[in-house]
Amino acid sequence: MKKIVITGGAGFIGGHIAEEASKRGHEVLLFDNLSTGSMKNVSRLKKCCSFFKGDIMNTGALRKAFRGADTVFHLAARISVAESMNRENEYVLTNSVGTLNVLAACRACGVKNTVLSSSAAIYGDNPVIPKTEKMLPEPKSPYAVTKLDGEYYFSMYKREYGINAVVLRYFNVYGPGQNPKSQYAAAIPIFIENAVKGRDIIIYGDGEQTRDFVYVKDIVQANFLAAEKGGDLYNVSNSSRITINEIARNIIELTGSSSRIVHEKERPGDIKHSMGDNSKIRNELGFSVSYNLHEGLKHTVAYFLELKNNKL
Repeated sequence: MKKIVITGGAGFIGGHIAEEASKRGHEVLLFDNLSTGSMKNVSRLKKCCSFFKGDIMNTGALRKAFRGADTVFHLAARISVAESMNRENEYVLTNSVGTLNVLAACRACGVKNTVLSSSAAIYGDNPVIPKTEKMLPEPKSPYAVTKLDGEYYFSMYKREYGINAVVLRYFNVYGPGQNPKSQYAAAIPIFIENAVKGRDIIIYGDGEQTRDFVYVKDIVQANFLAAEKGGDLYNVSNSSRITINEIARNIIELTGSSSRIVHEKERPGDIKHSMGDNSKIRNELGFSVSYNLHEGLKHTVAYFLELKNNKL
């Protein structure tokens, strides 16, 4: 049994990683300041995980939590592109300085493996599709810039200090447990909740922007492969894309909803098209997509329908 620490462990993806780590027999510590993480997630996981309320800006708390850890999955971050356009300094502190604090604590505590949750947002609006890890980053938001900062720090620590520091660039993650009411909520959980309740589904822009959606269980798979096998930088994607209009229509069909699709003004910082090439992580780490979009949506819709029925 190994000790695994998950920064941002009370969040959506962190909770799924925690569940898998517990199933594998590891000691799991959730490290979270609960600014966006949920105590409901902590309570749900309390039988298999311990909880440390702490902030990645507090180096002492990090070192206390990381003591004796074999692996740190670093997910704690500010994650809103739109918000970052007006709160640049906060994003630099949390995502850039905070990540450096996590790496310094890993080094001080002798942590062997650490995996960074980064973002496909660093590719920006480069029209080349699919995005490959060899492409020059072109971030167009402070959020994307700060995630790129974290990637460079991980690369430096791997090179200079020998830590197995791996970066995963997520494309659009979705799945059961996403909070549609969060200010950071992604499109799919918001669309599903509105469809289930018969509300209008709001799309920003013309809806012809495309995204590569990856199911959360495949994100979990990628994190464990990175920690176990090592490596450097990998896209985590389905290597397929769909328009936001199509996603909305699929959700309306799956839920049997009467919701209307309504288009509003495009948001600043949003990119137009995104699709990742996942061949590197497949070839080097043995990653495979376990859930196609239709399967993943069915599971996610079922989760939201169950929530609705339990509240009735």
